[in-house]
Amino acid sequence: MARRPDRDEADILSEKDLNELRHNLAHLSIQAVRDFYDQAHRDCRLIYHRLPSPKQMQPLVQVWEAAMEVR
Repeated sequence: MARRPDRDEADILSEKDLNELRHNLAHLSIQAVRDFYDQAHRDCRLIYHRLPSPKQMQPLVQVWEAAMEVR
């Protein structure tokens, strides 16, 4: 059975990094946000047995949340 990675060793974005990402996303054009989303989505694809890391998933979640605020 596969083991979950240790949370302490998980590669994640810090709160400061997340705040900076949110700030940057808020100042992008609609097309730039779409491009950012497309890249983040590609980075998080499930390929065979490779799961995306939390650090890869965090930008996808942030850009999705930013898009929902615009609606």
